[in-house]
Amino acid sequence: MSLKSWEEQVLRADGTAKRVAEIEDELRLAAGLNALRERAGVSQRELAEQMGVSQPRIVAIEKSRNVTIDVLDAYVSALGGRLEVSVVRAGRRTRLLGEPTPAPTTSSAGDSAKSGSFNALNHRSRKRADSAESAESRRV
Repeated sequence: MSLKSWEEQVLRADGTAKRVAEIEDELRLAAGLNALRERAGVSQRELAEQMGVSQPRIVAIEKSRNVTIDVLDAYVSALGGRLEVSVVRAGRRTRLLGEPTPAPTTSSAGDSAKSGSFNALNHRSRKRADSAESAESRRV
C-alpha cells in the first residue's frame, strides 16, 4: 500500500474529520495565545510573573486545548486585554462573558506612549473589539 492510498484510507475513517477539526482548533488557540503574547512584547517568563505562575505553566497554557475560561481570562488580563465570550446562533450574538467597554476618551499619542505597552495594547484591542462589535450589531 502506498503512502497516498494509506492517507486516503485514514481520512475516510469514521471520526477522522471531527478529530482533524479538533486538532485545527487546538492549533489555532495555541497560535493565537502565543501571537497575543508576542505582539504585547512579553516573554513567557514575564507573563508567568504577571499571572503568579511558573514559566512552564505558560507553556502548558499556550499548548493546551482544554484551557478554562478563568485561565484564559487571567492570561488575557495579564497582557492588558479583556476576554469576551459570545455565542453566535442564527446570526445573533449573545454575550456570555465580558461587559461592553465604554468608548475610550480621546487622548494624545504621547499619553498612550507614557501609559506603557500593556495599556496601549489594551486600548487598541478594546477599540478594535468595540468597532467589530458595532459592525456585527448593525448586521444583526
